[in-house]
Amino acid sequence: MRLETRLVDLLAIHRAELLERTVPFWMRHAIDWDHGGILTCIRDDGQVISTDKYMWSQLRAIWTFSALYNRIEPRPEWLDVASQIVEFVSKYGRDEEGRWVFAVDQDGHVLKGATSIYADGFAIYGLTEFARATGDARAIDLAQATYENVQAWLARPGSYATAPYAIPPGAKAHAVAMIFALAFHELGLLLADESILATAHVLAEDVMTAFRRPEKHLLYEYVTLDNQLMDTPQGRAVVPGHAIESMWFMIHIYQHWGDEARIRQAIDTIRWHIELGWDETYGGILLARDAAGGEPWWAFADSKLWWPHTEALYALLLAYQLSGEAWTLDWYERVHNYAFTHFPVPNHGEWTQKLDRQGRPFTQTVALPVKDPFHLPRALIQCIDVLSNLSWIRRQTS
Repeated sequence: MRLETRLVDLLAIHRAELLERTVPFWMRHAIDWDHGGILTCIRDDGQVISTDKYMWSQLRAIWTFSALYNRIEPRPEWLDVASQIVEFVSKYGRDEEGRWVFAVDQDGHVLKGATSIYADGFAIYGLTEFARATGDARAIDLAQATYENVQAWLARPGSYATAPYAIPPGAKAHAVAMIFALAFHELGLLLADESILATAHVLAEDVMTAFRRPEKHLLYEYVTLDNQLMDTPQGRAVVPGHAIESMWFMIHIYQHWGDEARIRQAIDTIRWHIELGWDETYGGILLARDAAGGEPWWAFADSKLWWPHTEALYALLLAYQLSGEAWTLDWYERVHNYAFTHFPVPNHGEWTQKLDRQGRPFTQTVALPVKDPFHLPRALIQCIDVLSNLSWIRRQTS
């Protein structure tokens, strides 16, 4: 099949998955118009099993519905969803110190306080995308206030918590650097603020120089505060899907700076980790590996979760768009075939989230007890963007 035909077909597949199955699932089952926010303790068939609201799911949903409006089509109903979630989190999402809390009940009463700085990252990310759609001054103010708070906390290691995965004593986490690199970068772009963009760049450099180790072809989840590797089970933890996700973050950031060397490094790192993470026996991307080849420290290490596959779909297409290298499409095809034959829930829409190594669903909680509209719709939105650009370029040059 000609590449042009493949690209057009893939574009249609991604648009249908997003607009005919994924978004309708959430619109049909999860929007809490009566109390505000979105219900994400929900089964694959749309049955709500708890009305508790985990704040980072609320904040990520703001990004998704705002991005649908900004990047796919300006449908008022999508912006209405984002707006009412913003209203909910603005009332109930932060404590008296300005930290974003972990979970509230259906009406916004705090169930668990500020136990994860990742919620603050998703707040900046979601509110920034919402502000792109609306210019809403309150959303911008909230994002800026969160940015200022986070800067102060990041300057004091140990001053913040990182549920559901605690940072080892004397160490720092790749997850913190990667999420705030992207969140700060997006806020800096929105505000055309060079100081915020520069702060994001510092964090990106930390990802690329402290956690990414080219001599080992690995990106580690934890290193010491002075950037040394740790020969402990947690210190040897490598999460291939997380590394792949991080690298498309880095590509977005370094495209702004015109740093082709870093972009090349990010593309190479994507390849290292898709090769490391792929299960040659059963197919799919394993959740975690041990850097030394031993038993991984990470819980459910041999599981196949939906999100590493969605992140790989976009990262590989982006790598192809930038490099044109054949391996990117070869791996994209393998990931696509596994993902689209294992995760979709045909009778209800959206994707199931957790499979064991053999590809069988399981019910144990891996990180949070939620199913939220983020990794899958975000990947589909971004894949649509790349595939649209590639299809247009091919038509113009054929």
